Amino acid sequence: MFTTRPELAGTFGMVASTHWLASSAGMATLEAGGNAFDAAVAAGFVLHVVEPHLNGPGGEVPVVFARGGSGGLAGRAAVLSGQGVAPATATIEAFEALGLELVPGTGLLAATVPGAVGAWLTLLRDHGSLPLDAVLRYAIEYAESGHPLSPRVAATVASVSEHFSTHWPTSAATWLAADGAPPEAGRLFRNPALASTYRRLLDAARGPSREAGIDAALAAWYSGFVADAIDVFSRRPVRDDSGRDHAGFLTGHDLASWQPTYEPPVTTDWRGWDVSKAGPWSQGPALLQALAMLDGVPALAPGSGAGQQTPSAEVVHATVEAVKLAMGDREAWYGDVPDVPIPQLLDPQYTAGRRALVGDTASLTLRPGAPDGRPPRLPRHVTDPSGSFATGAGVGEPTVARTGEHITEADGTTRGDTCHVDVVDRWGNIVSATPSGGWLQSSPTIPELGFCLGTRAQMFWLDRGLPNSLAPRKRPRTTLTPTLAQDRSTGRWLAFGTPGGDQQEQWQLCFWLAHTVRGLDLQAAIDAPAWHTTSFPSSFYPRETVAGEVVVESRLGEEVIADLRRRGHTVVVADPWSLGRLSAVSADPSTGLLTAAANPRGMQGYAVGR
Repeated sequence: MFTTRPELAGTFGMVASTHWLASSAGMATLEAGGNAFDAAVAAGFVLHVVEPHLNGPGGEVPVVFARGGSGGLAGRAAVLSGQGVAPATATIEAFEALGLELVPGTGLLAATVPGAVGAWLTLLRDHGSLPLDAVLRYAIEYAESGHPLSPRVAATVASVSEHFSTHWPTSAATWLAADGAPPEAGRLFRNPALASTYRRLLDAARGPSREAGIDAALAAWYSGFVADAIDVFSRRPVRDDSGRDHAGFLTGHDLASWQPTYEPPVTTDWRGWDVSKAGPWSQGPALLQALAMLDGVPALAPGSGAGQQTPSAEVVHATVEAVKLAMGDREAWYGDVPDVPIPQLLDPQYTAGRRALVGDTASLTLRPGAPDGRPPRLPRHVTDPSGSFATGAGVGEPTVARTGEHITEADGTTRGDTCHVDVVDRWGNIVSATPSGGWLQSSPTIPELGFCLGTRAQMFWLDRGLPNSLAPRKRPRTTLTPTLAQDRSTGRWLAFGTPGGDQQEQWQLCFWLAHTVRGLDLQAAIDAPAWHTTSFPSSFYPRETVAGEVVVESRLGEEVIADLRRRGHTVVVADPWSLGRLSAVSADPSTGLLTAAANPRGMQGYAVGR
């Protein structure tokens, strides 16, 4: 954990992310005079290069941030949505005509408009201070000159190498040697096509001002050479989870018709903290719902377990049951529609009724609520999960395995993570972002661009009339969920988040309770034992539920684990340091301290500052 005082000479800020090269690029940007927004963008583009199995330019990123200083936006949390929408021709009828009951998790059918680059460039234009070349240089250098390949990238490529060679030759050409061998971990790996794409972006970034240059780069991406290449490539049928070859729906017009949007966050009060999340097009409000339910649980009364690294079984049980209830509401009510009843879902009376459902034993059913008396409706696949769906290379949740292991599954499925980055600077600007999508293993590489499209549309349901039903130009309900919180009594800001698909809110909940209830500092709260449940529908193809399952790090201890089993939970004991890849930064004006912390799990996260 790093701590410094912004008023000291030579202080620039703090960066924490899921990869040391991204954190280093962010810190170098701060030292070059950039602010937190410049640094976050620099780190974000580096993550595209060094964690390509976890995110890429074809993916998406939600950002929650606050500006320091003075002015109309100062001190207020805001959200920038870099989640792209479904193509104009992607309809439920179109999937039905293909004989599909779920949107596949691989290939081209699940592509939404790539939102990551648009969001990063918009953040840079509107809130940054440096020109595009100053923040993009690090990603270009690592793509062009090479970077030491992460063991997990090498393992991911190895696990899908046969699929690449057989079905996705453009990915084979990018990631495999001429003899079909996967790259070696630790060796320098280059992606010259991606470097060329970024250099062409810089060539396009011309204009009379910094902002005009960035606008020109945005136009090149969404209406120029990138959109043109995506349009052509999407028309070529490729193999996906269905076991058949399909072309995609995404067109250049879809890209030209989209832009990222600024939105107010959903915010709730937690014991004097304003906790802000993206809206119900994400799963972010589920954390707020769970926190509201837990606020009345005796085992989590203020000061309970102060200083303890390990929580009690009662705390783990209560959080698991609250998460199940929140995720039940997520399935029934969340989506990119205007009538999601967020005020009712966070209403104290509704919350009290949900809290009353947390009993002494584990619930084994999905229990969405009825805000304002409206009956919930669940997807047919959830109420009657009798379908048979294929699983192949690259399919499944882009997170750690449910046991926390970063390994290749027996069926060939490779599970990785998402990414996360947090930045705070000496001026009080603070950013939390969770980039993901465009995973190298989930969609074939577009050869002239050096990256692949995302598969986020797999999160839509193909049932009609649900908040998260597929519709043209609609955002899928994403799992990506950065967090920004402010202590109203001290003015302290805290930004944090983690990779992990459906587990993101749960691992953030573990961290939050360790920090705010048990009083652990940022690093100790990240290091504390974590847990999560899979007892609700996965957001990822094939949308499985494992009723009653709770996955825990073994460091919770035999006594806590035995207690959970007595309560009826099916406990899967994972390795002691296996769940979550949290990072966090903090700025406290009452003490003058900037602080950052990163996750030791996976030995890849990195916090840096001065």
